[in-house]
Amino acid sequence: MDTKERQQLTIKIQTAITSTEKDIAALEELTKPIAADNAIGRLSRMEAIGSKGVNEAMLATARQRLGRLKYALANIDGEDFGICMECGESIPTARILAMPESTRCVKCAD
Repeated sequence: MDTKERQQLTIKIQTAITSTEKDIAALEELTKPIAADNAIGRLSRMEAIGSKGVNEAMLATARQRLGRLKYALANIDGEDFGICMECGESIPTARILAMPESTRCVKCAD
């Protein structure tokens, strides 16, 4: 990966971090405790609790992704960046551009 590609990837990662942080803030709002008498529109309390559970799962996933993105940004200039941590082969640039937090090639990720 050349310098220009790393610069483009740095911008992409920073954009993804900002977007993920916004998603986390929105999901944190959606996962606040639900009052016993609370009905959101036509949703019953049980439906609201079910939605909260889904949002909590999405929040956990977003937090994990944010951690991986920050790790990728911190290590983008390292000589091991873009190398599969399992097989040691280069991760295709297209995969890194699509998923900058990737630490495994497609074969090892399966």
